[in-house]
Order: sequence, then structure tokens, then C-alpha cells
Amino acid sequence: MDTQVVIMAGGVGSRLWPVSTPEMPKQFIDILGVGRTLIQMTMDRFLPVCKPEGFWVVTSEKYVDIVREQLPQIPADQILAEPVGRNTAPCIAYACRKIAVNHPDANVVVTPADAVVLKTEKFAEVIAKALDAVDGNSNIVTVGIHPTRPETGYGYICSESITEDEVVKVSEFKEKPDLETAKKYLAAGNYFWNAGIFVWSVSTINAQLKTHAPQISGIMDKLAKSFYTENEAAALADLFPQCDKISIDYAVMEKSKDIHVIASDLGWSDLGTWRSVLEHSSTDVSGNSIVGQTVRMYDSRNCIVHVSDLKKTVIEGLDGYIIAEQDGNLIICRLTSEQNIRDYSQD
Repeated sequence: MDTQVVIMAGGVGSRLWPVSTPEMPKQFIDILGVGRTLIQMTMDRFLPVCKPEGFWVVTSEKYVDIVREQLPQIPADQILAEPVGRNTAPCIAYACRKIAVNHPDANVVVTPADAVVLKTEKFAEVIAKALDAVDGNSNIVTVGIHPTRPETGYGYICSESITEDEVVKVSEFKEKPDLETAKKYLAAGNYFWNAGIFVWSVSTINAQLKTHAPQISGIMDKLAKSFYTENEAAALADLFPQCDKISIDYAVMEKSKDIHVIASDLGWSDLGTWRSVLEHSSTDVSGNSIVGQTVRMYDSRNCIVHVSDLKKTVIEGLDGYIIAEQDGNLIICRLTSEQNIRDYSQD
């Protein structure tokens, strides 16, 4: 089986300011203090199903050099630079149309760059099953995450059965719910978090885009004439910004009749907030997660500390706080107020 993996790495991660910034967003940071950045961890967990030469990264032009530095195993011409961000549908359309040139029979996994998966062996098994399920047919398989709480920050996938770790038909996609609706989803048992991981054959997704997102597909028809030529960058700069700005969920997943899900408890998180980073980090006996050279905690608990640029940090008397510093920017904020961080980060 010819397997290709597309890593989408164009996000900014503004809720993790000041550590994640537009100049160096979270996917390129060792946010968990484990010695690997999130994009490196993403590639690591797909290596059981794909060789390094089968990886592709779609990112912003300004992050290409960072990707090359952090993932030197990926061929340089498989790091695709978007001139502007147009959401996930154009991003995926570009990568999959380009893959089709030299890998017309490939099966493709598309994944975000900035999530974490703790159960990596099980994850590899789930992806292998999904790849088998799309091989030689028109199936699309998305990875669902078994919800552990009534989360209002994720979209949900409703499946026709509750069977975990098996590929089953999707009934419908649900937008981010309110708390009461999320509680109902959790109780029902056949609703799963949408992890934004998609598996399909390259021919299937290109056909689906042609049917359900003809505007984007038409632009890719024009752009494909320049693939692997010296004119590609100029054509991309001209044509890509003309694509509709739309997610793959709206463009294809909510319209197609061929969607399936394989759901599992994978220890997954999109690490979109400091609280989620705390939940997926190693902690001391007082529940503090610490990344930094010399950090001393006194009478403090349930805090997340990320101060890798400081020589010495002393914290006393805090409970449930974010203490993060990067490039001269410092935030000390209650975890319960982290929804305000985007506002705090504005000049």
C-alpha cells in the first residue's frame, strides 16, 4: 500500500501566548517539555504506517525554514508553502492534487500538526485500520475521539453504532455544542470528538472536492499545470488566494455520503489551551507542570509554568495559575481566566 501523510502546520495557536506566537507557533515548540516539538511528535506517531519520504507538510511561507530544520527527513519539495491561509479545504486540495501526480494510487492521511496523542501504539493500529478501510474504494474515514467529558470546544461526529476501534458509518457532523447538548452527546455514547484526522485515497478526495467544492477544484485544475516546474511558486501566489476560504468539514465532510469514523480512546488533545497542556503534562506531587531551567515552587499547586528562557524562577502561594514567559513577554493569569489570553496578548 502506497501511504502518504499530510501534516497541516499553518496555525498560530494564539491561546498559548506568550510561548506560542505568530513568529513561532505552538506546533514548532516543545510545549510539553519532552524534548520534541508538536510537529516532530506528529511525525513520530505516523512512522509505523508511513516512511519518511511519504510525508508532506503544508504550512505558511514564513514557516518553511522551521519545518526543514525540525523535520529534515521530509523531502524539500514536499514542504508546501501557502502564500496565504485559506482554511483546511484549499490546503488539503493542494497537497492531495500534488500527491496524485506521482502517487495516483496512494492512500492519504491528513492530520493537524499541533495535537498530542498519549497512546501512540493504539493510535498506529487505528490509522492502519482506517487505511485498510479506504484502500480500493470511495470510503472516507475520520478519526473520532471517545469523549471523556461534555466538552463544548470540539465538534462532534455522530456514528450509526457505538462500536469503538472499528470503522462504522457516520450519521452526521455536529458543530460545537452548548453544555447541555454536550452532556446529551456524552450520555448517548455514539458521539465522538472530531480530531480533524482524515483518511482517504487520493483519487477519492480529489473526486469529492470536484463534486462538493468545485470552485476550489477548478483552481487546482489550473494550478496543477505548473506542478514540479519553475512556474509553480508564481502560479500558487496568483491562484491559491482565489480559493474559497472554507474548512474541509464544511466543504466535503458534511456533504458526502461516504463518511465513516473509527473512534477510540487515544489520550488525544488539540492542546489549544494552557489547561489542556497542564492535563497532558507530567506534574509534581502538588499538580504543577513545570518547563524551565531552575523553577522553585513554594506552597503552590495546580499551576502550569513555562519559563524556558529564564535562569531562575521562584513562585510562592499560587493555586491554579498560568506562569509563562517567552522573548521578554510574561503572563501570570488564573487558569479560570485563560479565555481572555487572546485579548491580553494584543498590543
